[in-house]
Amino acid sequence: MPVFAAIPGANPLPRAMALMLLSSMCFVAMHGVVGRITQELHPFEAAFFRNLFGFIVLLPALIQARFRPFLTTKLHLHGIRGLANGTSMLLFFTGLSITPLAEVTALSYAAPLFATIGAVIVLREQIRMRRIIALAVGFVGMLIVLRPGFSSMGVGPLLVLASTVLWAVSMIDIKILARTDSSLTIATYMLVFIMPISFVAALFHWQTPTLHQLVWLFALGALGSGGQLLFTEAMRLADTSILMPLDFTKLIFASLLGYFAFGQVPDLWTWVGGTIIFASTVYISYREHQLAKARILAEAPAK
Repeated sequence: MPVFAAIPGANPLPRAMALMLLSSMCFVAMHGVVGRITQELHPFEAAFFRNLFGFIVLLPALIQARFRPFLTTKLHLHGIRGLANGTSMLLFFTGLSITPLAEVTALSYAAPLFATIGAVIVLREQIRMRRIIALAVGFVGMLIVLRPGFSSMGVGPLLVLASTVLWAVSMIDIKILARTDSSLTIATYMLVFIMPISFVAALFHWQTPTLHQLVWLFALGALGSGGQLLFTEAMRLADTSILMPLDFTKLIFASLLGYFAFGQVPDLWTWVGGTIIFASTVYISYREHQLAKARILAEAPAK
């Protein structure tokens, strides 16, 4: 991130787009490492080390900030997010270990759909016909990927879908926390709460990692935390509605990595369903952005 920030006279938008692409690459690479390391270690243990090493990667930023990110008045909300995110990660890593990368990526695009429904229920946000139609289209895309009744639905995709629902709960929590807490505070407390959750789960399947495996596990933590920081910085520099289309590159990167690293070839329905889900989430994000701008203009004092 400092490299992009140091470009003299650089427009924030190209920097934000570059950071978004790098973030997508980090997350897909992290998923690839999960697929690789879970061939030798249990997914729960991989999740624990992802959080442990992810926290170590964040330590320099915490030290530089003199640990001020630990100051919060919303500890209970961080706890709720930690529980939801921790359970989601355990389900996701398990599903990812037995599901093709491209299919996992396509299903993960559904998180904003569930988050929109949750925001209506929990935050009492209004939803109009356009977004209702977009939600319906997104769920049709999910059915195309899963194809219930036409192909045997494995446990893996169902675990990924369940983790996506819990991740949507986490997204709603983040919406509330972002009003008062910094991105570093939110990321730090996520790891603080998830580490003990994933450690307890890992204890039931513990296998002491070799040095070679620890290298993979460190890469897992570094890619996860790095991807989060890059994503947060990109969102700070540009609007969500502009950056969201670039998130589709995850499906492209995941397909390439799945093919060259694991010999996985995504079928046509994964591409069709993933594209439909993604298009609906982009539209929902665009509508939310437009409505937020309209609210700000309506509340602005007349000159």
